[in-house]
Amino acid sequence: MRRVLLMLAVFGMAVPALAQEPLPATDVTAAQMAAFLKALPRNEINDLPVRVVDVGGYNVGVFGVFRPKNDPGDAIAHETRTSEVYYILEGGGTLVTGGKIVNPKPVPANRSPGPRGEKIEGGVTRHVSKGDMIIIPGRTPHWWSSLDGDLNYMIIRPDPDARLKLK
Repeated sequence: MRRVLLMLAVFGMAVPALAQEPLPATDVTAAQMAAFLKALPRNEINDLPVRVVDVGGYNVGVFGVFRPKNDPGDAIAHETRTSEVYYILEGGGTLVTGGKIVNPKPVPANRSPGPRGEKIEGGVTRHVSKGDMIIIPGRTPHWWSSLDGDLNYMIIRPDPDARLKLK
């Protein structure tokens, strides 16, 4: 009898888990990303969400980024556990990760909080171009030291703290 009750209890706990529907997949097509990037202003750095979805306990964001050649931006380390996966769509440049941010600067309006500065010393430098992927763990300093031309890339941001707003 005890064995039957135990089996019923285990089965009773499993039924609600089986009854839950899996979350739907989310598509972002190449055409959608291209149209999104084309619509961004060309006179400044733009890093904006295309989609942010709840994937069951955390969020994942797909962002489109445009960087004009004449404005590679500051060195920065985001104060978050959210990692970033860059996928270069058009253009190229020199990306530095790790090391130490030097010559601290205040955070500009409408930008991510976290330490930022003029450059990075002692980091890993690499040239990236179309098709390359770079994984940058949360809190890791990163900086575009130079750009070959205008740069378009996609960032995937797995957000374990669900700080990104759903879109």
